[in-house]
Amino acid sequence: MGAEVGPDPMVVAEAMFDRDAASQSLGMALVEVEIGRAVLSMTVLDHMVNGLEVCHGGFLFTFADSAMAFASNAGNERAFASHADIDFVNPAPLGAELTATATTVVARGKLNVHDVVITDAAGTTIAVMRGRTLTVGGPVA
Repeated sequence: MGAEVGPDPMVVAEAMFDRDAASQSLGMALVEVEIGRAVLSMTVLDHMVNGLEVCHGGFLFTFADSAMAFASNAGNERAFASHADIDFVNPAPLGAELTATATTVVARGKLNVHDVVITDAAGTTIAVMRGRTLTVGGPVA
């Protein structure tokens, strides 16, 4: 008998996304998901723009956090963020089409470290986040 194979990571991500009102309400979309990697897209909308007419950092953080969540849960084992730091390096104006790419850079037991890079359509880096997740177990889907 071979080893049991879990559900496809995209199936897991879609099941998780269906319950993720926060990501849905910001117009995020799943682009690609595999174990240890997730790519999401989001357009900067009117309600995301601050007084300087660029995307508020809180929305960028949420976008990066969501990408990290999908990367860390793609193996169908529940994981929660335990820490994250973000650097905002370029502004994202109203209408900017953003991509967040989360990659697991360290997987050691229950602790995982992830890097998330947010870019715009031209490939300009908007923000970079490093976060940690703690795997707590139990199926996602």
